[in-house]
Amino acid sequence: MHYKTLLPLAVLVGSTIVLLRVVASIAGEPDAANYVGPRMCGACHKKDDTGNQFKLWQESQHAKAFERLATPEAKEAGKKVGVDNPQTSGKCLKCHATAYNFTESAATQKIKPEDGVTCESCHGPGKNYLKKDVMENREQAVAGGLIYPASKNCERCHNSEAPSWKPDRFTTKDGKKVGFDYEQAYEKIKHPNPKLKP
Repeated sequence: MHYKTLLPLAVLVGSTIVLLRVVASIAGEPDAANYVGPRMCGACHKKDDTGNQFKLWQESQHAKAFERLATPEAKEAGKKVGVDNPQTSGKCLKCHATAYNFTESAATQKIKPEDGVTCESCHGPGKNYLKKDVMENREQAVAGGLIYPASKNCERCHNSEAPSWKPDRFTTKDGKKVGFDYEQAYEKIKHPNPKLKP
C-alpha cells in the first residue's frame, strides 16, 4: 500500500481507539491500562501515623478475595453457575480479582489475580492520580480517575448476580432486611487517614 493511503487509515484507527477510551471512561468503566497495582499504592499508604491503609487492606477480606475462591463454600457456589474451579473462572474473577477489571478476562498484567480485590477496584486506576501533589488535591485526583466516594463501586460486585448473594444478609438501622448495606460493610473494610477530614 502507498503511504498516502495508509496515513488516513492510521489516523482513523488511532482516533477510534482514543474515542473508545473516552467513551469507556465517561461510561464509568475503569481503564485497565491505568492500573498501577497495590504495591505502588502501598509505597505511600503504609505509614502508621497516616493510617497504614496498605496493611489494613492486606488484612481485609478484599485482599483475601482470590483465596476465598478455593474454599468449599466457593466451589459449591460456583457449581450453581456452572463453574468447576472458581479460581480460574472469569465469572468469579471479575469480582474477586482486580486484574479482571470487572470483566470475565484478565485485563492487566500489573495486578495478579492472587492479589484479590485491590485498592484500585474501589478507588479507580491510579496512574493519573498517584503523584503526591495530585493525590493531595481531591479535585485533581478525581479528574485523574480517583473514584470518590469509593462507595460508588461497591454494588458492581455486591449484588444479586453473585451466587453467594443473600437478600437478607444485613439489617438496616430502620429494621429492613437487605442484601447489601454500605454503612455496615464499610465498617469491615474502612481504612481512613486520621490526618484528613472525611
